[in-house]
Amino acid sequence: MILNRAGEQCLAHELQVSGILFKLQYPLPVEYKGIKLDCGYRIDLLVDGGLIVELKSVDNILPIHQAQLLTYMKLSDISLGLLINFNVKYLKDGIKRMIL
Repeated sequence: MILNRAGEQCLAHELQVSGILFKLQYPLPVEYKGIKLDCGYRIDLLVDGGLIVELKSVDNILPIHQAQLLTYMKLSDISLGLLINFNVKYLKDGIKRMIL
């Protein structure tokens, strides 16, 4: 988890330096029967209001990781997401793009 948070901070720094708007650990409430519930969902990075970035540092991306990103995308009505795994030799090999 430490590597994941360090990666998150590094990515946030690069976005900030580039002038790209983003929010870190953006809370994502669930609406149920007209009531907003805080279920503890947090988007690692919400970029410019239209891209969800979920960060991992795992041996392999599993279906549960993809399901997590898809859930965030559906709940937020954002159709574009990136799942980034920092635990790879080349970062480009750890990026999975998802579209609803």
